[in-house]
Amino acid sequence: MLFNSPEFILMFLPVTLAIFFTLGRLGYNRVAIAALVAASFVFYSWWKPLLLSLLIFSIIFNYFLGYGLSKPLQLPFSKRLLLIIGIAVNLGLLGYFKYANFFISTFNDLAGTNFNLTKIILPLGISFFTFQQITYLVDSFLGKIPENNFLDYCLFVSFFPKIFAGPIVRYHEMMPQLASASIYRFNQEDLAVGLTIFIIGLGKKVLIADQMFAYIYPVFSAALQGTPLTFYDAWSGALAYTFQLYFDFCGYSEMAIGTARMFGIKLPLNFDSPYKAVNISDFWRRWHITLSNFLRDYIYIALGGNRQGELRRNVNLMTTMLLGGLWHGAGWTFVLWGGLHGAYLIINHQWRSFRKFLGQDLKKTTWWSIALGCFVTFIAVVVGWVLFRAETIGSALAILKTMFGFNGISLSASVVPERKRLFFILLLAIWVLPNTKQWLSKYEPFLLEKPEKQTAGSWSDRFWQKFQWQPNKLLGFLFGILMFIAVKIILEAPETKFLYFDF
Repeated sequence: MLFNSPEFILMFLPVTLAIFFTLGRLGYNRVAIAALVAASFVFYSWWKPLLLSLLIFSIIFNYFLGYGLSKPLQLPFSKRLLLIIGIAVNLGLLGYFKYANFFISTFNDLAGTNFNLTKIILPLGISFFTFQQITYLVDSFLGKIPENNFLDYCLFVSFFPKIFAGPIVRYHEMMPQLASASIYRFNQEDLAVGLTIFIIGLGKKVLIADQMFAYIYPVFSAALQGTPLTFYDAWSGALAYTFQLYFDFCGYSEMAIGTARMFGIKLPLNFDSPYKAVNISDFWRRWHITLSNFLRDYIYIALGGNRQGELRRNVNLMTTMLLGGLWHGAGWTFVLWGGLHGAYLIINHQWRSFRKFLGQDLKKTTWWSIALGCFVTFIAVVVGWVLFRAETIGSALAILKTMFGFNGISLSASVVPERKRLFFILLLAIWVLPNTKQWLSKYEPFLLEKPEKQTAGSWSDRFWQKFQWQPNKLLGFLFGILMFIAVKIILEAPETKFLYFDF
């Protein structure tokens, strides 16, 4: 079952909301939680019922392991060893389902062997619920989780808005919200805010992301087959995928966050206008924020961060990004993508160090330096997305060579529809328009790692504040029309999955 399916929008979501708040109104709060867990299990098992057993095993194993790590129990071995075993089991399951065939194929290529690849079905969401449970084990070991309730833990792992593709939520972010009696009572503001965020996300997915396929597939398919591309073709394919990936995954995240908010639960912000980033570090503070925070806290800092000099910092950065690339997919293109971003981050840090050496004030900026930084960062990210999307390294290099004029510069199209105006409009939209967080800031739509202070902001912030979202009849009518159009497209067109389900 997908967020962009009629089954979810017209049946599953309204029925689940009705059951949850009916039980809450009657005072059966724990029963309401149990009903939400049951609904989440139904949601997860809709595609492959047998895979529910893996999720249940993972929940039971990690809960009791976390219980042992958080309590002052007398164990015949150290809790550190228990933690290592827990992480190893979680990574072992993830490694088998996601990377077994990749490792076998790589070994065959290196050793000249011919071991048979096995048919392994990748359980949806395994990357995300595995990472969430690793954070739970580590935080339990560090004494950050004082309470361990099995029913609450089941909801923490399986909560259906976030089970497949995040956001990656930590135990201490979600569980305290369940202690508030207010979330069990129907709240019009939560419903209005949540439904608005959901519709925005649905619009990004259906009206923008899904429409990019016609510009992406011909380009990457042609490169794979060795068909020559024009300069316009290559940039069209790269930009179209840049838009598709962002609007698809941001759309999913906002639909997840909006759905959770209808239940009175806030989930963390996952995207904050990443293509407005002024450098690559800024990009990773804005793109897939919950994954970036996980990589920072549980890999980069665990390796030593920047505490042991520049050389060790650079090694830690590269290691973190290589692992982040491999997490996204079992392929060398993903590893190279991670390595490329690791190199970007190292270059960015060295540039900052060089500017400090020259005595420049890093806090001082001008409009042209911001614009230049944004442009350079965007181009660097687009280059990376070509590696991310391409099926082979060779096809990625073929597209990149054409993008940078090695095969001549032609602005005519050969394999893609010519839509220069469309790309310009989308670029203008992502660089100028406020994002969902900014537009609904008055109603605190997201759970932020560090709550933002209210400031006057730039002239653009002050300008867009005049057009902030308000729950009124006009916006309700307009969003109703947007919802109708999106549902109509869903009913008439073939069902499309979210891109990050592959990761």
